[in-house]
Amino acid sequence: MLLKRSLPKIRWKSWVKPWQYVDWLLFFLPIAVSIFGGMMIFSTELKQPVTDWWWHWLVAGIGALIALFLARTRYETLIQWHWVTYALTNLSLIAVMIAGTSAKGAQRWISVAGFNVQPSEFAKVGMIITLAALLHRRTASSIESVFRALAITAIPWGLVFLQPDLATSLVFGAIVLGMLYWANANPGWLILLISPVIAAILFSISWPLPGLIILFKDLSVSPLGLVWVVVMGILGWLTLPWRRFALNGIGASVINLLGGELGIFAWNHVLKEYQKDRLSVFINPDHDPLGAGYHLIQSRIAIGAGEMWGWGLFKGPMTQLNFVPEQHTDFIFSAVGEEFGFVGCLVLLFVFCLICFRLLHVAQTAKDNFGSLLAIGVLSMIVFQLIVNIGMTVGLAPVAGIPLPWMSYGRSAMLTNFISLGIVESVANFRQRQKYY
Repeated sequence: MLLKRSLPKIRWKSWVKPWQYVDWLLFFLPIAVSIFGGMMIFSTELKQPVTDWWWHWLVAGIGALIALFLARTRYETLIQWHWVTYALTNLSLIAVMIAGTSAKGAQRWISVAGFNVQPSEFAKVGMIITLAALLHRRTASSIESVFRALAITAIPWGLVFLQPDLATSLVFGAIVLGMLYWANANPGWLILLISPVIAAILFSISWPLPGLIILFKDLSVSPLGLVWVVVMGILGWLTLPWRRFALNGIGASVINLLGGELGIFAWNHVLKEYQKDRLSVFINPDHDPLGAGYHLIQSRIAIGAGEMWGWGLFKGPMTQLNFVPEQHTDFIFSAVGEEFGFVGCLVLLFVFCLICFRLLHVAQTAKDNFGSLLAIGVLSMIVFQLIVNIGMTVGLAPVAGIPLPWMSYGRSAMLTNFISLGIVESVANFRQRQKYY
């Protein structure tokens, strides 16, 4: 009789055993955000005959099941398949350039069984796995390892940039920088990596020096840019491993000088018009209030209208009257600000902070470098998307077309986030699981 009573308990334990060490707070918080995101999408489409909110919840449910499956699968097996993952990532990005669907000046989607799939979203996970597999064997403490990681990243990054998908290429950069830093790369090297981009910005936003224009003819060197070039030269001399030759400092200065000039060239001849508008309009959206600045102006008005407590769910006038374009995707945070006010925004940000802290905790407590790097790669991806998306809705960042994780409508992005979550949960789940074998 006692044996019969104990059987259900034993069966229940055996059923949950594969997920015994899963970080359930990290698992359920994104689900809660996804549910809330579906409600906000429904609010933005309340008077429209669309069902994006339903698809949002359905894909989130499928993603949660995938995450649960991945959580019980040993993440170490990804090391054996990381080159296959890398090859599939690049092949998918090439396929979208050949047979992809174009929209808004970019070719980013492949139609599969009637659904548009965005390979660049899944490429984020592929790059995280590949870089984690490379850096766990050889850390980024040497300049050779850093260059090796950058070379591996260059191919998918270039394919994404050529679609063109500037937003996702920026996410790639954030992932690489975060994982290199966690893999013991010298912070000075990371600053030097992004310094040409900063030089390009500084060369473009300040007045050029007339004397230097005469000296270099067609080259435009701004005072801020010149100071930056000198500072980067000093940093290169101090941090790069070839200090005794003094060429590292000179090389860093020259690269930043060329980076500034190439930035001006790219702005004039490479970037598409819509990309230029997205990058520049946040500085002065009133310059084109009915064109490129319209999204940002309407988003800020909606968030400001929410004041402290908001208008209430389904009651925001800007949201219900569809004054904010693309509100169910890139600008979903503006609906939160209008209908739930400053307090609602703070609560949502607090939940995202908890998710990020749990990701960091998993990275710190992982049993090996590979698992730790996987978690940091996902953390870098989520944090960068959070900062840019929320920043662009309030006018502190360019409108880059980056979705808010688990909130914005986007089936490929939703699945990518849950696949990433499942991999991190596997890292958490197998921190102590080996004792059962």
